Formats: sequence, structure tokens, C-alpha cells
Amino acid sequence: MGWNGESMVSREVTASGQGVPVKVHFTVLGPVRAWRDGIELDPGPAQQRAMLGLLLTQAGRSVPLGEIVNVLWGDKPPASAVNVVHRYVGMLRRLLEPTLAAREEGRWLIRRSGGYRLDVGPDEVDLLSFRRMTEEARRSRMSGDLGTALKRLTEALALWQGPAAAGIPADVRAHPAFTALDREQLATVQEAADLALSQGAAHHVLAQLWETAARHPLDEPVQARLVLALAAAGRQAEALETWHAVRSHLADELGISPGAELRAAQKQILNRQVAPALISTGTAPASETPTKAPMQLPPDLVAFAGRRADLARALALLPEDGRSPKTVIIGVISGMGGIGKSTLAVHLAHQVARRFPDGQLYVNLRGFDPNGSVLDPEEALRGFLAALGVPPHRIPSGLDAQGALYRSLLADRQVLIVLDNARDAEQIRPLLPGNSDCLVVTTSRDRLIGLVAAEGAHPLTMDPLSADEAREMLVRRLGVDRVVSSPDAVDEIIARCAGLPLALTVVAARAAAHPHLPLTATAGELRVADGSLGAFVGSDPGGDVRSVFSWSYGRLGPDAARLFRLISVHPGPDITVPAAAGIAGMPVGKAGRLLTGLTMAHLLTEHAPGRYTCHDLLRAYANELAHAHDSEAERRAATHRVYDHYLRTAHAAGRLYSPYWRTTTLPATAPGVAAETFEDDRQALAWFNREHLVLMSVIDQTVREGFDTHAWQLAWTLERFFDRQGHWRDFLTAQRAGLSAAIRTGHRDAQAHLHRGLARASARLGRYDDANVHVQQALHLFDELDDRSGLAHAHRCHGWILDQQGRYEEALDAAGRALDLYQSVGDHVAGGSALHALGWTHALLGNHRQATTYFEQALATTDKHHNRYGAGGTLDSLGYAHHHLGDHSQAIACYEEALQLYRDIGDRYQEAGTLRRLGETYLATGDRGTTRTVWHQALAILDAADPLAAEEVRAKLRRIDRPAGR
Repeated sequence: MGWNGESMVSREVTASGQGVPVKVHFTVLGPVRAWRDGIELDPGPAQQRAMLGLLLTQAGRSVPLGEIVNVLWGDKPPASAVNVVHRYVGMLRRLLEPTLAAREEGRWLIRRSGGYRLDVGPDEVDLLSFRRMTEEARRSRMSGDLGTALKRLTEALALWQGPAAAGIPADVRAHPAFTALDREQLATVQEAADLALSQGAAHHVLAQLWETAARHPLDEPVQARLVLALAAAGRQAEALETWHAVRSHLADELGISPGAELRAAQKQILNRQVAPALISTGTAPASETPTKAPMQLPPDLVAFAGRRADLARALALLPEDGRSPKTVIIGVISGMGGIGKSTLAVHLAHQVARRFPDGQLYVNLRGFDPNGSVLDPEEALRGFLAALGVPPHRIPSGLDAQGALYRSLLADRQVLIVLDNARDAEQIRPLLPGNSDCLVVTTSRDRLIGLVAAEGAHPLTMDPLSADEAREMLVRRLGVDRVVSSPDAVDEIIARCAGLPLALTVVAARAAAHPHLPLTATAGELRVADGSLGAFVGSDPGGDVRSVFSWSYGRLGPDAARLFRLISVHPGPDITVPAAAGIAGMPVGKAGRLLTGLTMAHLLTEHAPGRYTCHDLLRAYANELAHAHDSEAERRAATHRVYDHYLRTAHAAGRLYSPYWRTTTLPATAPGVAAETFEDDRQALAWFNREHLVLMSVIDQTVREGFDTHAWQLAWTLERFFDRQGHWRDFLTAQRAGLSAAIRTGHRDAQAHLHRGLARASARLGRYDDANVHVQQALHLFDELDDRSGLAHAHRCHGWILDQQGRYEEALDAAGRALDLYQSVGDHVAGGSALHALGWTHALLGNHRQATTYFEQALATTDKHHNRYGAGGTLDSLGYAHHHLGDHSQAIACYEEALQLYRDIGDRYQEAGTLRRLGETYLATGDRGTTRTVWHQALAILDAADPLAAEEVRAKLRRIDRPAGR
């Protein structure tokens, strides 16, 4: 936190003869500023401000009068220098001392030993606070507490608001008294960077490194650390670009090549010795992350009834004063299926949510999904990290690294976490926060004894509703008059529902839909219904929940009953109306009406507009019915239709999202399937984002069920979406699954394309050895197939991978091969992408004039109306090249056109990147006002999409907001 008139802590001193406590504080780590009682003072003209700055650099020590004169005037002081110093002292005392008596005595500015001393402590001047924090950090480091050491160093560095004593005359600021402070900050930044890199936490210092490197462009040690930190944050290409920029700057300014430290940094990156792991978090420290708090709780149940004792037991875990806990509290709600665990957990969460100002996280772990699609903890963690503001492409690989980042982000937060429907303790443990003020509520049919024993979780086992609670629930849903008028029938309904809220909900839904049907008739229907409790409640003989389900199912029409059964083959986690229509082979309108009916019967839940889910007990029951009433051929046909639906729709969306990307030819569609249609690429991208999780489940299930052709076709089709939107781990998973399926089917063309996709996905994750293996496989297969277009794509991919590794001359050769092949087959649009690649590699080499030629040729081949993404990328690159050539008006025009295209698509992340570069160009023209406007527009996007990038923009804004001369 920076120092200002409201946030600083200062000692209180009583002014002589007045008894009035006075607070003063000062800053010198940046502008020389002073406050008294929270009100900022004007330290006077520049020379007087410089004297105050000098006294602050020596705070607590007497500065001889001769030293003051030497600092202010050097070796040519005026004859009146001593008198001027005395006048400055008097004027500063008038500012600081509230009374005449205090000024005469000198409470703060004291005459001592032929000089003057500013009598202040660490809480009153930022420099002393900085030194205290750095000393505490070093003591922590010596004791082995590296986490605390890094925290204190970053807190200390946050006190710096620019060069020391900024705003005083430049010749005075060049005195060693001030430049020594800059060297002190530089050494501390390097110390913090080394510690952060060793601890896998480069994100904690990256923003400070950016600012420091900008102030010291020729300082090789700090530039080397910036390069390593960028690479550690998963931004290898940017790291190498920065390295080349430093190299050019050293050559232009000093006529030298990079020294050993910078060369070693480049070598580490090229040899993949800088592992992203924890460092590739892409997020600022939790305390600095401005991301909007996640609000993921499902809606509370309006008709929630009973469970007062259970709620009281759960609430007793929290402090009575209404505050959040001071450590992690884990509550385990367990009980049989249908007992109301999830309902209670969500209701409890809504009751206490206000105690957790940093938000709520929720995930359905699908621990008892009848299809076996239990949610992997790594997938759950990725969802949580995304909700906490980490962009998909910056989420580290591996469960351990993701868990460490998750715990780091929650370390200083008060968050409520609901882990619903867990299979076992092992599924939950990676999702538990570390030392933070969080509440974790878990639900499971298992009692999770291991979690209770090892993590100190508090168990809460739910029993069936009592008769009174069940009656209250029916009253809430059906009204008191109707329940009171049929007491015997209500008792029978309660008994047959075994106190299970799910069963009571189904019965109440049927009764509410027929308000004129007496409850005695409802009870009679239940009495004659078939079924047994069986798999639903194990050995508990207390009721017959399957009877309730069969009774409700028996009231469905044949089409609704068939749709309910077939939904059980859907891979989940939820289903839309068009997908349901595909699964049943019926018109979309009819499917929508049937889904509404199933929701009214409480056999499905519409948990989001147009998206339906099913309780796992009901899903298991539907699956039983499907095996009993639908042949294996009918079930497999339904499965085939739903896979066709997603493949066809993804293909249609992909043709709009990336219209010139080569896709596979799809076989004939199964009868009764219609793909969704989209008007433009914006709608296509929105569909991809909505169905992302479902599509991953589809790929997984197609592999498990032997639909290999669907598996590799879907993986191929989704490549561009995963790549552009930064879902690189899902990209890798899908391509691997698709390649295995293509190998099983013997489809060599698909194998070649999927090897190329795997090469790109691997490179995105910094796995360059794997990337090179896969791209060579792709080149070999395409050559064997005599597929010149595919071979061109593979060379284009190879060039991009070489770019990422800084192997620019080889990259130019690969992109040139791709261009020749594209031209030989007459694919001018794809040839444009190769021209773009050639231009970008030249830009990375600093050949910006040559780069513009390639970019302009590439733009001429791009259809801006049908390939807005490609045109936007080319225009952005062209703007970058013009900027570096000093053609700022041209650069601005290119960036503005790229922005319009990205906004038309709805690609906010690319829009933010272009806004950042546009701001740099406006700044280069001297237009600071427009620069601020543009960067604030970028911040509005990056705060939610990429907190680290947002912090970098904030650092730039702080620099341009400083007064002139600083």
C-alpha cells in the first residue's frame, strides 16, 4: 500500500503548551511529500523541498550545515547560502509545528551540533519503514521462513512510488545522498526477484520488476531477472522479445553485447530450464488482485423447511460475533442419497455468505454420477482458479502446482467454498485452502472419516426428515389448508416418502400441478405403485423412494417418458433443449415443451436458463428404465445422435469462428439430428464458451464407449477454440484423446493433423521437446500422404514453435516453406497467415520496415468480414511495426481497426491486448490524456481476465500520472 494522508500510521506528539496530539508523516521514496494530521502540506519551492528530501534521507541523524549547502548548491554556493538554509528551516517549521511555542523549540526539525535533524521514526517516514521491512525479511530468510521473507520484501517495495526524491531539481537529485537510495531499491528488487524465482512465485514481483527495469534500461542484472520472471510466468515469447529489446538497446546506447547474466537467462529459457510450475500463475498476489469476487452459489430453495437442528449445529462452527473464522473450518454434511445434503449446504451457504466478503466458490464434484463421470480434482481446481481471476492459459500444469496457487490466492481472503457431492476425501483434499479465513462445506454420501481424522473436519450426519418437518415442507409447497384438510393422506405420503426431501419434492410437484386432486388420491396412487428402495437407500427399510419415482414417471406421457429415459445417456454435466432434441430425435420445439413438463414434475431442474440437470438418483433411475424399456440398439442410437449433435454444432461454430481453418469432412448425420446454427462468429464463440465442459465430457465418453471417429473429429474441430481462448490444458487433453482414437481407426490424415495440434498445444505449455517430436511426426505423415496443404500447415506450425524458442532464423525458413506450399496449391488465405508469420518474426528481430511489408501483403489476402479474428491479428501486428518505426498515426489507425474487429467478435482478451499497445503509441506521441483513457479501458477487461496484466497497466498509469520532472 502506498503512503498517503489517510492510510499511514504515525506516532502522536503533543505540541508544547497545547496538549494537542499532532501526527506527521513524510515520503521520499518517490515524491517528497509531507502531511500533518492527515492534511497534505506544500513543502515549498523546489530547493526547499530538496532540503526536506535530504533531511528525510538521513532521518534521525543530524545533517551538518555544510553538507546541506553542498547538496543544494554543489561547489558553487551563493554567499547567502547559510541564510537561505536558515530561512528554509523556518518555513518548514511553520508547516510542521502548529504553535509558535512549538516552532521556537523545534519538535520535529531540531537544531543539533551545527546542523539539523528531522526527528522521526519508522512509522513517520517511508524510508525508515522500508528499511525496517527489508531487515525483517532478511531475518526471516535467515531463519528459513522464505514465504514471510518474500511477503515483507514485496510490502517494502510497494512503498516506492518512483525514483527517490522525485520532483526536486535534477542536479540536486543526482547527489549521492539520493542516488544511493535508488541503488538500495534496485538491490532489494533483485533480492526479491531471486527469492520469488526460487520459490516459484515470480508473480509477486513482476509488476515491480517492470517498473524498475523501465527506470534502469541498461542495468543487465535487473533486465535478466525480468526476462526470467516473464518466462517463469509462462510468457516465454514475451520474455524472449524483452531479451532482444534489451540486446538492441545495449548495442544502440553502449555499443556492447549482452553480458554473461543476460546470456545465461536466454539460455535457460531456450533450454526450458525456467519451469513455469507455480510461477506461471499469471496473477498478482491475492491482496493486490482486483478481480471481482466470485459468486458461484446456486439459488437458495424458496420452500426450504425444517432442518433447524442441523442448521444450528452447522452455524455453531462459526464465531458468534458474526465474523468469518480465523482459520479454515471444514464441515462435512453426509447422509443417504436424496436426504437433502446439497439443499442444506446451499441454504447454509446463503445464510452465512455475508461473512465472506471475498466471495463464494461452488462445485458439483459428481461423486456418485451413475455414468461414472466423477469430476477430477484438477478440473475442479481449474474452475476455481478461473473464478479467482487466473486466465486459463496461465493456470499451471499439474495438481500440486494448481493446488499451491489456489492456496496462495486464498491465503489472505475470506471465501466460502461449497464442495458438493464428493465421492471420498481424496477428491476433496486438493480443494481445501491453507491457512486462511475460509469456511468449507462439503457434502457426500460417504461420512469422509479420513477428512475428519486428518483435517479436523466437523461431521454432520443427516437423518430423514421428521414427520413434523416433512409436513412443514408440504405446507410450504401446497398450502396449509390443503395439508390440514387431509391429515391421514399426508401421514401416508410422508411414510411412503421415507422422510426423503427428494421424494417429497416429486410428490408435491405432482400435487401442486393438480390442485383439485385430493391428497387422498395421491396417497392411493403411491400405495399401488411398484418398486423397492433397493439401491437408493441401501439397507434402510424406512421407505420406498423408487415407488415415488415410478409413480411420478408413470404419470408422464410416452414421449416425455422416453426423453427422461434417454437423457441418462447424455455425458453431462447438463443438457440444453437442442441437445435433448438430438438425443431423442425429435423437433427442438417439442423437446423444449417436454423438458418444461419434466421440470414441473421435479424430475429435472432448470439450474440456468435453458440448461437442465438431473439429481443423480433420478439419473440412475432413468438409466434403469432405459435398460428395461429401450433396446441396446435404441440406446446406442440415442448416444450416436447426441454425439452427432455436438460434433455438427461444433463444426458449424468453428466454420464461423475460424472460417478458413482446414477441418475434416463429416460423415452423414444420423437421422433426427440437427445442428444448432449461428449468425456470426460472436454467437459461435458464445456457444463454445457455454458448452466447454460438456464438450470435454463428450470427448471423454466417446473414447470410453468406442465412438472413435467422433472423438478424433471433435478434437480436430475444437482446436482453434481451445488455442485462441487459452484453454491449453484442455487443448492438450483433447488432442491426445483424438490422436489415440485416430490411431485406433487407422485414419492417417487425422493422425497427421492431430500430431500438428499436439505440437501447438505442447508448445503453448512450454513443452518444446514434445512439440518438436509431434511437429516432425506431422511433417513426416503429410509428406507420406502427399498432402501439400497439410504439409504447409505443419511448416507454419513449426515456424511458430521456433519463434517461441527464439530460433528466429530457423522460423523464417519454416514460414517461407509454408508460404511456398500454400502458393503452390493456390491457398492464398492460408498464405496470408504465412506472410503474417514472416512479418512477426522479422518484427521480433527488429526488422520492422520489412515486417510491415509482410503484414500489408497478409492483410490484402484477408477477408475482414468473414475472418475478423485473422484480420484483427494482422492489423494489430501492423500497428506494432508502425509504432516501432515511429509512424504513430499509422499505428493508431491499425490498432483502432483491430479493436473494432475484436469488439465485433466479442473477444475481450484480444481487445485488451490491443488497447495496451495503443496506449503505448499515444504515450509516444505525448498524448497522456488519451493514453490514460485507453489503458483504463484495458483495465476494465483485464481486472477480470488477467490480473497480472492489469497490475502491469496500473504500474504504467502510475508512471504517467506522476508530476512532470519526476
